[in-house]
Amino acid sequence: MQNILTASENYTELDEYFKSTGTKKILLVCDNSIGFLKLNDYFNTLEERLSIKVIRFSDFEPNPKYESVVNGVELFHNENCELIAVVGGGSAIDVAKCIKLYSNMDSSKNYLKQEIVPNDITLFAVPTTAGTGSEATRYAVIYYNGEKQSVTSESCIPSTVLFDPSVLKTLPMYQKKATMMDAFCHAIESFWSVNSTDESKQYSKEAIQLILANIDSYLANDETANANMLKAANIAGKAINITQTTAGHAMCYKLTSLFGIAHGHAAALCDKVLFPYMIANADKCIDKRGVQYLKDTFAEIAEATDSDSVVLAAEKFAGIVDRLEFAPPQIKSEIDIEVLKTSVNLVRLKNNPVSLSLNVIEKLYRNILEVK
Repeated sequence: MQNILTASENYTELDEYFKSTGTKKILLVCDNSIGFLKLNDYFNTLEERLSIKVIRFSDFEPNPKYESVVNGVELFHNENCELIAVVGGGSAIDVAKCIKLYSNMDSSKNYLKQEIVPNDITLFAVPTTAGTGSEATRYAVIYYNGEKQSVTSESCIPSTVLFDPSVLKTLPMYQKKATMMDAFCHAIESFWSVNSTDESKQYSKEAIQLILANIDSYLANDETANANMLKAANIAGKAINITQTTAGHAMCYKLTSLFGIAHGHAAALCDKVLFPYMIANADKCIDKRGVQYLKDTFAEIAEATDSDSVVLAAEKFAGIVDRLEFAPPQIKSEIDIEVLKTSVNLVRLKNNPVSLSLNVIEKLYRNILEVK
């Protein structure tokens, strides 16, 4: 069970937590954004106050490379660190997860080619966006020779997470919107995934309701709403930890890399089009539980969104995407469509409850990009 802490003004709960671990040296994985946060001062003074030395590691990019993780593992060992803390968004958390996983493996061989053996090194996380839910999942993404590598192990889930609403105050508005929609898409996609369970559906429902209840206040930077959105993202992360994501995410990754839009922006555009398509094509259901089960699930989503029908639920989702001004990117040529439709991760398509052919995927991309 993941331990959740909520930040107070002076972070007394963090002092108590670190003292309880008995650690004397922390590897702090963080990007440059920590310099804008109150937490930066906290970690700067930790050695003076509690005699706990902090070794910082920031040698990674937004799409972190395998080599960065290798450097992080080396630093962890060379400095004799005892605990890994991470302050950041999805990329930072993914790096910290992999450092933990690889820290007890053979450094003379490629970590990606070795079997992961769980270890008891403590991983503590402070998510600085309310979106990825990475702090609640067993997944991490790094890049090796330019290729995306998905790393999976229950052992990489942080044992303790701190929700600090103040970290969201400095986020640019576009990032606040995009990360929120990433969490929303996680919850929606997990709900209809072929891997859904009663537990995952409860997480999805709770996350959806929290997001819908707090959108306006969160965008206005209300502290309570910020706290609720951090909670919603974490709960949505717990949902996809069970189910994984589906076609919306499978289709959004290349949109992000090809056009330079935020991940949550791309995911929202994809689910905005995918949702009504699946409602209209429920007869193409590939969930072994059957078409009626899928229709019942759609009805549950409608209930979670406080909509009178699933069609209205899809319209409500689309209305939020439009209200956030998430415009589709502009394609340069037909080559973009070809690149997009051949980029889709087929594994994630298997999680989708409605079958999607290559022709359908092309049509969906044309609808997303608003081109004929």
